[in-house]
Amino acid sequence: MSQVNGGIVIDVSDMKKIKLDKKRKTVVVETGNRVGRIVDTLARQGFIAPFGDSPTVGIGGITPGGGIGPLQRTTGLISDNLIELEMVDAKGRVIRANNKRNSDLLWASRGGGGGNFGVYTKYKFKVLPAPSHATVFRITWPWEQFEKVVKKWQVWAPNASTKLGSELSVGPKKGGNVSMLGLYLGSKSEAQRQLNPILSVGTPTQKIIRFLPYRAATKFLLAPDPILPQKFSNQFSSGFGRRPFPDKAFKVMREFLEKAEGGTPAGFFFLNWGGAVSRVAPTATAFFWRKAKFYVEWNSSWVKPSHAARNIALARNTRKKLQPYIIGSYINVPDQGIKNSGPVYYGKNYARLRKVKAKYDPKNVFNNPQSIPPAK
Repeated sequence: MSQVNGGIVIDVSDMKKIKLDKKRKTVVVETGNRVGRIVDTLARQGFIAPFGDSPTVGIGGITPGGGIGPLQRTTGLISDNLIELEMVDAKGRVIRANNKRNSDLLWASRGGGGGNFGVYTKYKFKVLPAPSHATVFRITWPWEQFEKVVKKWQVWAPNASTKLGSELSVGPKKGGNVSMLGLYLGSKSEAQRQLNPILSVGTPTQKIIRFLPYRAATKFLLAPDPILPQKFSNQFSSGFGRRPFPDKAFKVMREFLEKAEGGTPAGFFFLNWGGAVSRVAPTATAFFWRKAKFYVEWNSSWVKPSHAARNIALARNTRKKLQPYIIGSYINVPDQGIKNSGPVYYGKNYARLRKVKAKYDPKNVFNNPQSIPPAK
């Protein structure tokens, strides 16, 4: 679903080829594939494809923005695994980019965001062999315990084994709870040992820890997107935490969660950072925010159009209040409330991205309210 005035929508949904080269440990995927399909195709053949938190996200969109998810501490970001691409530019020329040719475009496509340089048609990734089994977990706590749990999680998760990926979600006060989902690429007993510090916090109401064949583990983590009772509108914002939140930040969180509309997908979401993600230098790819401890995202949701302004203001004011405790923002979760967004999304890589833009799309054909303007 895309809405654009005075533009065209290019439907790539039939571009679904997936070609795995087991010997070279690479896969070429066309841009019409959804993440879940790639993950499943590779898992059946014994390989890991990194993923985010939903099976229906398009690989064409998630890749250029970075691509974060529970496997990133082992595999790196989705874009860190990108070794070659095919793109059609504004003049209709087919451009291939890898380390040897158009390497500046490959650099920019690893975190510089989609919709900036051209229409991506194919991606080539390096892939890792999958373990035969992995341990998955889902733990739930009552909403009232969110401060305790988040406090502990922010100290524990970034320092856990790099084989452990953990997503922590806190729903609205009205009807929400605290829930942690993740995986450990190893045995159940070792996973249990890793999880003990967080399991000892509060009184979990649900504890699922399962040692599953790898493909089943991906199915557990990439459960079908929930069937929502109605169509929600959302306002997202995001950032990266360099250190655990102080009490003032928890006050801001609580205020947001008390005001967020109950019975909606609103809330806070955290993902642990480090491992393979932080082993890449901030300027080695266009994705700059390498040195964080965790990623944080929040969104307000509503059904009635008359509630839009209030909820957009809620998310954006929360950003202002959290600003002292976060750096940057994630381009795949765009927030049009961010002024001068270039350095916020891309840090010190913004000037270089503008040069790449000027080379591949000098007339700025590919543009949106927060796209990269070509360098003058």
